[in-house]
Amino acid sequence: MASNSRLVYSSDGGPVPDAGSDVSRAPGSKRRKKGKPPTVPDVPDDGIVRVSRSSKGRKGKGVTLITGIPLKGDALKGLARELKQKCGSGGTMRGDVIEIQGDHREAVVAEMEKRGYKVKMAGG
Repeated sequence: MASNSRLVYSSDGGPVPDAGSDVSRAPGSKRRKKGKPPTVPDVPDDGIVRVSRSSKGRKGKGVTLITGIPLKGDALKGLARELKQKCGSGGTMRGDVIEIQGDHREAVVAEMEKRGYKVKMAGG
């Protein structure tokens, strides 16, 4: 071998790490946890329901976010279920934030105003 060549592959020496071990990761790299919810910006608790659209952390799929609802527990779950039915779409709850799949901001704002909430469209 020439002195200026470098080793590209070798089958001898050392244990072979399995795919799930920490040995196979590059130093300083972080392992992403599956199912980790995307971050939702902190919204002040001023009694205003904010309706926005987001696609961050969802592989480009847009969702309608509803924050600042002054309900807790089963009442909030019931409202989420009714809003999803009104929009004809799926969705979920992450903490106190309701997520509805797709861009349904206008329908959500109209429904929340009909229910007597003060509503603002947030974001761009």
